[in-house]
Amino acid sequence: MAKAYSLLSWNVEHFKVKSDGDSKARLQRIVSTIKSENPDVFALYEVEGKEVFTELITHFPSYSFHITEGTQVQEILVGVRGNISAFFTQKLEFKSSQETLRPGALLTLTIDSVHYPILFLHLKSFDDPRSFGLRDDMISKAIKFASKLKTGNQNANYLFIGDLNTMGLDYYFDRDIPVDLELKKADTYAKRYYDMVRLDKTYANSWWNGSGSSYDESPLDHCYAADHLSFRMFTNKSGTGKSPVDVRGWADKTTIPEKDQWIAEYSDHCYLYLEVQKI
Repeated sequence: MAKAYSLLSWNVEHFKVKSDGDSKARLQRIVSTIKSENPDVFALYEVEGKEVFTELITHFPSYSFHITEGTQVQEILVGVRGNISAFFTQKLEFKSSQETLRPGALLTLTIDSVHYPILFLHLKSFDDPRSFGLRDDMISKAIKFASKLKTGNQNANYLFIGDLNTMGLDYYFDRDIPVDLELKKADTYAKRYYDMVRLDKTYANSWWNGSGSSYDESPLDHCYAADHLSFRMFTNKSGTGKSPVDVRGWADKTTIPEKDQWIAEYSDHCYLYLEVQKI
């Protein structure tokens, strides 16, 4: 089956461009990594400042670029290979009426007259009740959005992807909701009512702040897709089995010092890479 498009999704922690050498060197490492993957589409989260947009236009002259706008500090930036027809829309409903939250970024690709809608999300973090509730609302909206994209009885070739910040709920009186249960609720809702599935990853966790952190590795980044879509499969980090979403970055390193170095030089998030097959 032929590839429709490849996609890279990456939260580049506090991605900004300053005049200092460290910032410039980090930018070059990020750019080199994206170029080595050569994706048809890439999305970067936590973009801070218009300088990043300007730099990427310079480094990727054959791509068209789109970026969210608003009162929020961090934006979602999307790059699309120039030979692919794409329509970009900022979706404010994914701010859940909270002015400072990031909007969704909807990109619709048209490849061989077939539409492939992609929704990029960077959701509310933290495990307090307010953050958990906002995140639950936004994930539900992203799943329901599949129904708006249907044509008659035909489901759209839709997926949503990004830093969903799934970290459960820390509540009183032993009423916590673990991450697994938060994801199970979303998975059940997506499959039962909207024919969508959360795609397996080659490594469960995509976030870690290194060996000096008090936090464990966490599964913050995910992709949900219409269940009729097909994907290229990648070998799991364990060496057994295959999954459609490849987690790349510190998860590929074999020692703690190597992982710490990658995190320091790039981001506390690995990036997700996948390839959607043509319908």
